[in-house]
Amino acid sequence: MEAPDRPLLRLRDLSTDIALRRGVVHALDQVNLEVKQGETLGVVGESGSGKTMTVLSIMGLLPTGGAVVGGEILFDGRDLRGLPPAELRRVRGVEMGMVFQDPLTSLNPTMRIGAQVAEPLRVHQGVSKAEARERAVEILRRVGMPRPDKIVDDYPHQLSGGMRQRVVIAMALIRSPRLLIADEPTTALDVTTQRQILELIDDLREEFKMAVILVTHDLGVIAGRADRVAVMYAGRVVESATTAELFRAPRHRYTEALMRALPESAADGRLYSIPGLPPDLSRPLTGCRFAPRCQLATDECRTTDVRLLDAGGGHEYACLHPVTEPVAIAVSSGPARVAAETAQPILTVRDLVKEYDAGGGLRGAPGRVSAVAGVSFDVRPGETLGIVGESGCGKSTVGRLVAGLEAPTGGSIVLDGTDLATLDRRARHRMHRQVQLMFQDSYAAMNPRMRIDSILTEPLEIQQVGDAAARRARVSELLDQVGLPRRALERYPHEFSGGQLQRIGLARSLALNPRLIVADEPVSALDVSVQAQVLNLMRDLQRDLGLSYVFISHDLSVVDYMADRIGVMYLGKLVEVGPAHQVVRNPRHPYTQALLDAVPSPDPGHAPGPSTAIRGELPSALNPPSGCRFRTRCPLAQDVCATAPPLQGGTHQVACHFPLRTEAAVPA
Repeated sequence: MEAPDRPLLRLRDLSTDIALRRGVVHALDQVNLEVKQGETLGVVGESGSGKTMTVLSIMGLLPTGGAVVGGEILFDGRDLRGLPPAELRRVRGVEMGMVFQDPLTSLNPTMRIGAQVAEPLRVHQGVSKAEARERAVEILRRVGMPRPDKIVDDYPHQLSGGMRQRVVIAMALIRSPRLLIADEPTTALDVTTQRQILELIDDLREEFKMAVILVTHDLGVIAGRADRVAVMYAGRVVESATTAELFRAPRHRYTEALMRALPESAADGRLYSIPGLPPDLSRPLTGCRFAPRCQLATDECRTTDVRLLDAGGGHEYACLHPVTEPVAIAVSSGPARVAAETAQPILTVRDLVKEYDAGGGLRGAPGRVSAVAGVSFDVRPGETLGIVGESGCGKSTVGRLVAGLEAPTGGSIVLDGTDLATLDRRARHRMHRQVQLMFQDSYAAMNPRMRIDSILTEPLEIQQVGDAAARRARVSELLDQVGLPRRALERYPHEFSGGQLQRIGLARSLALNPRLIVADEPVSALDVSVQAQVLNLMRDLQRDLGLSYVFISHDLSVVDYMADRIGVMYLGKLVEVGPAHQVVRNPRHPYTQALLDAVPSPDPGHAPGPSTAIRGELPSALNPPSGCRFRTRCPLAQDVCATAPPLQGGTHQVACHFPLRTEAAVPA
């Protein structure tokens, strides 16, 4: 459907302030955007760039102290700022829908799913309870929810992350809005669920003839889904163009920097990292706001307030020294690794099993959740083993078992000749000197009432390492190693950015000079530029200190950059293990190929291969499929797959009756 000439939504010089006790943050400064009916506008930028503040301004959901202080929000030609409150609530409640980043915090834990999905109908249209329930079941079915007639009676905590995101989308769509705003809708999801959600939004856009604003920091998501892109930095739009034009010929140096920071763009085995930090928007700013971080900035850039310039064809940019050559985004050949393949492993895991009691299973019988089912692998000195898979595949459980936070049900975990699975609690406590865990959410892993000096000193005190002076010296050394200033010791966790918190988490894991660090999704929630800084830091420390990593992630592009070898997990089992470059470029298992197909590509012309696309939800670990556990979702499955295939094949092993050939061809 061709979009009409007049935009459905147009922002004209939108300015938003947030009043705080320490001053006023000028979150948005004269933002101009527009989106037409049936069109998807991608909005991309780092945290603090103004992406989320823009959509919250549109929806009237600004935080306490927030206010739109200038400009217009034109929806279908009407300025929402001038509407009476009742009319404004109707427009935003009926004609607009919003999907938030974290569905769990967006849902009421005390309300059943059906009641939450139907609530907008009860509030804005006054429909009966029975009719609201019927329409809730129907919209849940249309967003691909399995068993919607049963799901309506469940609570949010009973659903997976992907299912909760579908619920939030259903809530936004139940009123058939003309505009859907999706704010980082897939940030915390694994790549297969992310692909399903993004395809769902695309399909629903066609079905409902909606306009969509897709907010994300992932350039791959933007490249594959948006018609046009707006790049934001420090509260302003610094570049806008069609998606094809932006990726073909970016003009602003900030856009170029974001593209260079992608794992796919790693040059000479190292990611590009944007220097410095975004500016403090509570202080007066002069000149180009990106100038302090731009390698080509001149005095003119620092003093001239550059506004958007027209490059033709709807391509605008605000840069005095624009990019003139295309930015190369090519698949990295992988970092040069130093781990000796002939060295004796420092960690040997054999037939590892972890099961949990599930209270009651089928027909009331006691159930057992098979979280890890016979996993074996080695880690050598100075090596990184990447473990990838969907949420619920068991990779984090493996990490917690190796780190000693949980005891295995069966199998062995041998570190330097000692089986950790047989140790008592006190012996496992001593073992923490050798193995440390780096958490996904560093803020949640820290005591918010403790200053950073206490957080970093705590493991040294628990393990009785040195006296007070030696501990202070060690903490100072840790800050130097992770690139943080000494004044950070006097601050609390909430005073740091996400990237800084991950540096602190890494420093804490290094405090006891471990030989092995288990890193559980350490960069999954970070912007691409901050992600590059943390990954480069981890690589540098590995080289300098001889560390080994078990690196857990659902992002194969990140694991490809970090790992020597990759193990692919599915529903508690390893289905493929091999050298990183072989697993990524020559996958043997259909599940690995499906994971690779689902990774968003920073190439607008890239189309995921349909032959091995994963369909449906991950089966329950309470009652996993017999034989090959992937067979219920595998497009290549045959009767023989009801028997479990062994993991075999030399250095590149695969557990599949029909392993893919070199070109990932489907067997006849």
